[in-house]
Amino acid sequence: MTDQRIHTDKAPEPVGAYPHARRVGDLLFLSGVGPRKPGTKQIPGVTLDEAGNITAYDVAEQTRSVIENVRIILEASGSSLEEVVDIQVFLTNMKADFKIFNEVYAETFASIGATRTTVEVGALPTPIAVEFKVIATVA
Repeated sequence: MTDQRIHTDKAPEPVGAYPHARRVGDLLFLSGVGPRKPGTKQIPGVTLDEAGNITAYDVAEQTRSVIENVRIILEASGSSLEEVVDIQVFLTNMKADFKIFNEVYAETFASIGATRTTVEVGALPTPIAVEFKVIATVA
């Protein structure tokens, strides 16, 4: 059985001691993926004050960036968005963000038909509003 840890310089650097993904057999498990731009600490759609506190954010822009980062990791792992089977979504403000997030999510995933669970969390490790945890297949 294949067991491989995957890291790619094309995706944002992990914020902890973990790989971007791990392949076990024909399944690919992605670590939590946020919206940071690869090679930088820049978070699309986020405005921070001098103390690093979020003063404004755009959940649509962040969601699009997360999907792009997921695509990068999947392709570096020999998979693709079309092979996604399950997504766990973490939002920091379900009441304010779910409708907009869901519309952006549907642009990519409505036709793919992956299962999904969406939960609200009190905070994420960096000043972001959305993060995905993805399982996909590898042909």
